[in-house]
Amino acid sequence: MPLGCKKSVLKIFKYLTLKNWLICKSALQQRKIIMIFEPPINWNDYEDIAMKLYDRFGDDFSESKIYRIRFTDLLKWVLEIPKFEGKAEDSNEGHLEMIQSSWVYEWRDNQK
Repeated sequence: MPLGCKKSVLKIFKYLTLKNWLICKSALQQRKIIMIFEPPINWNDYEDIAMKLYDRFGDDFSESKIYRIRFTDLLKWVLEIPKFEGKAEDSNEGHLEMIQSSWVYEWRDNQK
């Protein structure tokens, strides 16, 4: 199971009741993932944001194109992500740079 996937699954587990946790833990051990719900995404969830952007745009953007995206466009796309709870005024250049680099890593992982 990819590291990012396991991290996301474990992030979801902390929101579950004990009964649901046991069901999901069993499913994870059998390499089956049950998505009960998606937790909210915020500015520090760089990998989750990158996965959502890759899901949305796929291979439309190569590594060099991702790094040339204007921050105004990137900010707009991040704010359009379902379950994203961050606000535009809470963003900064550091967040957007981390999102860009995480998106590049996500793109690279999907080129193999």
